[in-house]
Amino acid sequence: MKISAVNESTVLVVFADSVSPETADLIAQSVIVINQQPDLFVVDMVPSYTSILLTYDLTRIELRTFMSRLNQCLQQDNQETQLSSSMVIELPVYYGPEVSLDAEEISRHTGLSFDEIVSIHSSQEYRVYAIGFAPGFAYLGNTDPRIHIPRKSTPRLKVPAGSLAIAEQQTAIYPKSSPGGWQVIGRTPVNLIDFNRDNLTVFEMGAKVTFTPISREEYLEMGGELPEASLVEEDDKA
Repeated sequence: MKISAVNESTVLVVFADSVSPETADLIAQSVIVINQQPDLFVVDMVPSYTSILLTYDLTRIELRTFMSRLNQCLQQDNQETQLSSSMVIELPVYYGPEVSLDAEEISRHTGLSFDEIVSIHSSQEYRVYAIGFAPGFAYLGNTDPRIHIPRKSTPRLKVPAGSLAIAEQQTAIYPKSSPGGWQVIGRTPVNLIDFNRDNLTVFEMGAKVTFTPISREEYLEMGGELPEASLVEEDDKA
């Protein structure tokens, strides 16, 4: 662990050189411990894959004292701290053709059928390694090497809310409609934004995440939305 000053009111704590479940656990534990230290006067905390960026109130504590207290609390034995890694978040996902926008591209790149891709993707347990880009956007890893695929060369201007996507060794869900360059394979009907939480999302650093495939009917019953053309087609069949 290395603590270094970024500026007069911000420090960076680096826990490791590479991403791993162990590092995710350590960061998740450290976030809890830091939140339990009122005398650190932390005003903002940004955890990421291997580090935590901390901003503190410099009118109440000076840099050297802050770094000393921070190092002391992080060096203590905090085994009794309840880790968010014990949390398992289960999310339903519809992997149907109306919402799996990049199914053909992913199949072409991997050489697998889309059914195989869905089976591989939904059988994996993922970890929340970072939360960022947008409120509720959680970077989850690691995906099975068989379905690794680069980001799109030209990002979409608008990715529908709830879209589940993959890129490189990661997977993520777009909580709100936004531009994005990840490869979209499905969509969840679950709203991932929670304004009652400090981090504005159902995700927690270090938590485990699983995806459960659901049918088109289940997706719609749970409040999921489809492109208008698909809904018109469904009405015609009825």
